[in-house]
Amino acid sequence: MKLALTPTLNWLEDPGTFRVNRLDAHSDHRYYRTMAEAEAGAPMEMRHSLNGSWKFSYAPNPASRVAAFYETGFDCKGWEDIRVPGHIQLQGFGRPQYVNTMYPWDGLSDVRPPQIPQDHNPVGSYVKEFRLPENMKNGPLFISFQGVESAFYVWLNGQFVGYAEDSFTPSEFDLTPFVSEGLNKLAVEVYQRSTGGWLEDQDFWRFSGIFRDVYLYTVPQVHVRDLEVRAELDDTYTRGSLSVYMELLEVPQKTVRAKLELKDKQGNVQLAAVGSFSGQELTLTGDAGNVAAWSAENPYLYTLCLSLTDEQGHIIEAIVQKVGFRRFEMIDKLMCINGKRIVFKGVNRHEFNCRTGRSISREDMLWDIRTLKRSNINAVRTSHYPNQTLWYELCDEYGIYVIDEMNLETHGSWQKMGAVEPSWNIPGNDPQWRGIVLDRAISMVERDKNHPSILIWSCGNESYAGQVILDVANWFRSRDNSRLVHYEGVFHNRTYDAASDMESRMYAKPADIEDYLNSDPAKPYISCEYMHAMGNSVGGMHKYTELENKYPMYQGGFIWDYIDQSILTKDRYGREFFAYGGDFGDRPTDYSFCGNGIVYADREWTPKMQEVKFLYQNYKLEPERDGIRLINESLFAGTGHLALEYRLYREGELLGTWTAEADVAPQSEVRVPVRLPDTELPGEYSLQASLLLKETELWADAGYEIAFGETAFVVEAKAAPAKAAGKLKVVEGDVQIGVLGEGFTALFSKQVGSLVSLTYHGREIIAAPPMPLFWRATTDNDKGTNLAYHAGCWLAASVARRCVEVNLVQEADAVTVSFDYRFSIHQALSFVTAYTVYGDGTVRVRSRYSGAAGLPDLPIVALSFKMSADHDRTEWYAMGPEENYIDRAKGARLGVFCREVAALPSRYLVPQESGNRTGVRRLSVTNAEGTGLQISASPAAPFECNVSPYTAFELEQAGHAFELPPVHYTVVTVAGRQMGVGGDDSWGAPVHPEYRIPADQPLEFEFFLSSVE
Repeated sequence: MKLALTPTLNWLEDPGTFRVNRLDAHSDHRYYRTMAEAEAGAPMEMRHSLNGSWKFSYAPNPASRVAAFYETGFDCKGWEDIRVPGHIQLQGFGRPQYVNTMYPWDGLSDVRPPQIPQDHNPVGSYVKEFRLPENMKNGPLFISFQGVESAFYVWLNGQFVGYAEDSFTPSEFDLTPFVSEGLNKLAVEVYQRSTGGWLEDQDFWRFSGIFRDVYLYTVPQVHVRDLEVRAELDDTYTRGSLSVYMELLEVPQKTVRAKLELKDKQGNVQLAAVGSFSGQELTLTGDAGNVAAWSAENPYLYTLCLSLTDEQGHIIEAIVQKVGFRRFEMIDKLMCINGKRIVFKGVNRHEFNCRTGRSISREDMLWDIRTLKRSNINAVRTSHYPNQTLWYELCDEYGIYVIDEMNLETHGSWQKMGAVEPSWNIPGNDPQWRGIVLDRAISMVERDKNHPSILIWSCGNESYAGQVILDVANWFRSRDNSRLVHYEGVFHNRTYDAASDMESRMYAKPADIEDYLNSDPAKPYISCEYMHAMGNSVGGMHKYTELENKYPMYQGGFIWDYIDQSILTKDRYGREFFAYGGDFGDRPTDYSFCGNGIVYADREWTPKMQEVKFLYQNYKLEPERDGIRLINESLFAGTGHLALEYRLYREGELLGTWTAEADVAPQSEVRVPVRLPDTELPGEYSLQASLLLKETELWADAGYEIAFGETAFVVEAKAAPAKAAGKLKVVEGDVQIGVLGEGFTALFSKQVGSLVSLTYHGREIIAAPPMPLFWRATTDNDKGTNLAYHAGCWLAASVARRCVEVNLVQEADAVTVSFDYRFSIHQALSFVTAYTVYGDGTVRVRSRYSGAAGLPDLPIVALSFKMSADHDRTEWYAMGPEENYIDRAKGARLGVFCREVAALPSRYLVPQESGNRTGVRRLSVTNAEGTGLQISASPAAPFECNVSPYTAFELEQAGHAFELPPVHYTVVTVAGRQMGVGGDDSWGAPVHPEYRIPADQPLEFEFFLSSVE
């Protein structure tokens, strides 16, 4: 565009004005004055950071801003300070707002694109004074804004520099004509609303401000402005060819030579080439010979050393660029990496930090990349915008496949409350939006093109379909034939199906995916979003991963999403809590829909990760008593870097640990024989096998487990166990039935209709009596299916029941008291619980749910009671160690583990059902002295159990953790069965039928209570 000297606010509403004096996008390579600095990866001396404290003024709209603040005579010293990078709304100005699909002004302003609200368009006025570093005084001077949301104007020393939109790619300007030798005043005016904002309707917190790095930079006398490296493989995928394109900032006045050397990890030169510039451009090519191919399994990177020299051979500029040889292509309708069919075991990832929002640090990114690798996640979709450059460098280095997504989402323009209604969809077929949309694609590709981790360019997210997006897809293909193009939105309008090289869908059910795959499709399939991980979720994920080996054209998916987008703030009493939409008084809002992560907002793993890590394993282990079947589903990696370890347990007690050698080539399997010690003692045995890292990797220490499998078997007792001995005394009063033995008393109330007291050596166990429970605190997925509306009768049945009969049966060695409960929701429904007391104080508890036709499925069938909160420790012999449910138990293993009761509920954003364990054989709930209650069952008929400081009803009523009551009890809920948690989506997808509890089918379960001394 032509140089513009008179900025105007009209640009904010003009789709045709999105860059004024902004420099063209270019590669993100680093450059130095010497090769020694370049090879050492030293900080770039030709960059000068402007991060830190800036002077700042906030205005809620343009009319109230300080318009002349950029003038040199305007004194900003009395202004407040703000941190850069950072969001305005997280530093005490304005307030954060969370919305999902609707635009943030919905219901408050009736604007349609490209108009923007005038009464609420927050403006941030920034001022930074700086003096030029000595090494920048003699050359050109540029400024780079790595991320500003969503539109901004720049002045230097009172003179207008430029304007830009696009929050998530760099905007750079030439400051040379405006800079002075003394103190310089940089002024930046940032607007939250703009035409660019119409294109940034992502499912995230709505912030604004300068939230990524800002720096000045200069360049050598001759400078490579743009670098493009093509590292390609031949048809054998073993030999590499290299093409290096360089474009200089200006036409050189004298001869400039370029020399490249490609070095392997040992520093050996694999390829060398030289050439001289003729004009601004030069391309050097060469045969790299046999090379190690880059993949997520083996992210081998070569080092490209480029030096520009003058006629005397003096180095003018030195560049070091990491290079990965890889080939990504479509072969026979399959996406292939280096000739092998790829399966994306992926996750969608927002850039997010619970204190700083989308302004994230290097430490955040390092934690994230290591977490992905430790969890067997091999791919990331940058939902829904380009990330910071460092993220791609880490993906190159650590080995993560990337779908790089351009900054485009217009969800609220075509989908309203879930219904497709594209009457005013943008960009659609509207040519006035073509330039601004294509500019975002160009900015992403030109910056990111040299990263081998990027396999796919994405045209954005949830923007329906149309000619504009199809034009973007075709531009991607014409610009870069080494990658494929992705876009999901064509699912809603097949006229523009050519915009995507693969069939991509969101939240398709497994059956729907199979229907597609069985239809002789033209394109391979991925789920760009699946397994909506909101709250207690990710149930049934195995139904998706099981498709990987069943259908070659099923090529994986990307979980939604990686991290909870919740913000740490303080309640009215000054205590920190994790906030979601609406907690800042923001309206409109979509409340807690921002809490979809498989890691919590403070970067700790949620229990859902246990399932993800297991189902994403490349290595499958199937132990048997005489051998371990090891299946290597990796494409390129063998097992030489892994140690096979197997362990034998009896009743959760470790009997021994052994190691074995297993050399398994990729895409093959072996059976490793093992010899176990004699297992003659009766009891349940568990054989667990693990693959552990032999050596420390970038992402984990030696010994880290990356895969496991187990099997359990029971050795039967040769003789029947002796019956519990001890005399029993029965005292049948008018209201109570007492069963007394040596050191214990069980008291049953005819009036209450339950066991009301169980004491061992004078210590009371029961704080509130066991009662039938058919309701769980609704999960986010339950709320999405409107469970309370459809099945609320079970909540009523859990709150109120009537005991119609109490029976007492006395035998020589046992006493049984049973209670028959009836419910108003159905006259034929009954729940009978029988307590059999033995002479040693053991109590057998048997419950039978009768079943009744015409009622909705049950959330849970259980008995629940309270103990004193002093009983705050647990030890489990069950499936664990993290919570698990019948549809999310693949990643759990049988073992003994201990937790404090306070740590058993999961820290989901909204309190809900959590902390359940399946396959419970034994559970002890004890106090600090180690005394309390043991609950046990046969391994052949284990139960499910939840231990929590809160009842289901207390959890049901709380919208935040701080709304829960003070802890007075330990609540124990023993279930014959609890329904699964689901996770296909969180707005209507039911739990799969096999993981539900039909109301018309009877269900029985039993367990034993005994003392822990």
